[in-house]
Amino acid sequence: MKLQIVGIGTFVLIVALLLCAGCTQPVTPPATPTPTATPVPEMKDIVQTAVADGRFTTLVAAVQAADLAPTLSGPGPFTVFAPTDDAFKKLPEGTVETLLKDPKGQLSQILLYHVVPGKLMAADVVKQTNLTTAQGKDLTIKVENQTVMVDGATIVITDIETKNGVIHVIDAVMIPPA
Repeated sequence: MKLQIVGIGTFVLIVALLLCAGCTQPVTPPATPTPTATPVPEMKDIVQTAVADGRFTTLVAAVQAADLAPTLSGPGPFTVFAPTDDAFKKLPEGTVETLLKDPKGQLSQILLYHVVPGKLMAADVVKQTNLTTAQGKDLTIKVENQTVMVDGATIVITDIETKNGVIHVIDAVMIPPA
């Protein structure tokens, strides 16, 4: 076997060719995905939010019966202290049915007592001692430790924002004073 000596120039050329084998095409960086804007769902109004939530079926039925849905779907802004279905169940038996028989009377007054004109987030509510309702009477606000009470009802969930205001969930139905 004969050993052939290759010149240094030839050696460099062979190494360069071996290193560049398969490198005849320019390297293209991977395509970066074009960012797409995630569509932001349009905020619902107070009534739509209450309907979608599912915990306010009695309240929604009462608001519709009293013909207050168009107002609470309007521009507002409103702050609604919204009793859940469980809160309505705490009323004496037959109360809701009796109120629904005269939706423009006492039912309307009770519902308007749960609405305050303007958008008051929880941080705004706790700074108040009284809030004037759409019904015309004042709600009393009390803060004890971490509990916020509005006319004796405990606020259990705060700051459900809507396009025309805010909902604060309460654990009782508030009845306006005579």
